[in-house]
Amino acid sequence: MKSVLLFLLTLGLSVQAWAGQGKDLFAAEKVTDGIYAYVGPIDDRSPENLGLNNNIGLIDTSEGWVLVDAGGGDAAAKKIEAMAKAVKDQPITAVINLGSQDHRWLGNDYFARQGATIYAYEGTIDTQKRMYDNVTNRMFSAVPANKGAKQKTADKVLQGDKNTLTIGGVAMQLNFYGDAHFPGDAALWLPGKKVLFTGDIVYLDRMLGIHPWSDPMAWNEAYQAMRELPAEYVVPGHGQVAEGWDRVDRDTGDYLKKLTQTMYDAADAFMGVGSAVSDNKDWPEFKHLKHYDSWHSTNLNRTYLKLESSM
Repeated sequence: MKSVLLFLLTLGLSVQAWAGQGKDLFAAEKVTDGIYAYVGPIDDRSPENLGLNNNIGLIDTSEGWVLVDAGGGDAAAKKIEAMAKAVKDQPITAVINLGSQDHRWLGNDYFARQGATIYAYEGTIDTQKRMYDNVTNRMFSAVPANKGAKQKTADKVLQGDKNTLTIGGVAMQLNFYGDAHFPGDAALWLPGKKVLFTGDIVYLDRMLGIHPWSDPMAWNEAYQAMRELPAEYVVPGHGQVAEGWDRVDRDTGDYLKKLTQTMYDAADAFMGVGSAVSDNKDWPEFKHLKHYDSWHSTNLNRTYLKLESSM
């Protein structure tokens, strides 16, 4: 009898947890007045999450919703649209792209067809065009429901490192601090709300990834420059929204600083990539981050080789 009761209790808890995840999987949460965020799971892209394993911003303006990033195709974009309407039934009038990774912009075409204006920094657009085949292959392979997303880049191309714009009465700055996870990664600062959307410059709760096209040194410098903003709410590219900078420093800033400095010292001493990675594979202060085991050694390797090639 005790075994049966234990089984039923476990089954009930499992069903409850599954139901809770299903209910909250595609829901936006309030950050502060007029600002919401969909916080995606920190797992990989999947048919279940529609490739929305990143964060999406929703800004309430007098003209309608402004989205921060667009999802990875029509299926993802329609889900974002439904999330926005569930908060407030008004049109999506603008989309601001912060990056070039698939789930940040492949939904542009869907929203443009609904009448939204797309904004992006010129460096972001350059990377979107150059890496279109790469990112679509990855997204469509992982999430067939997003297949067919067409290449649609910004209607409004912003060219400066700091671009001030106002949409529906809300003042914004689309800022470029330096190449990061992808070349041309940008951040959106709302000075009146003290809210910062970092795009892929910041990862919380999960390990950031250095790709062959990433620039870890510029990424670290971009983070340090962005860090000077008096943000009260930081909406990262991945992970839970943070109040202030403490968690952001812990999960991203401190890691980038240690990664680049340690690998610079190793390359400068001609240590060799194998020894540099082996000697630094155990950084306990970052083991709380999901995907630490699969990404940390890769990050060390790629950062060392990039630094070595520049010396």
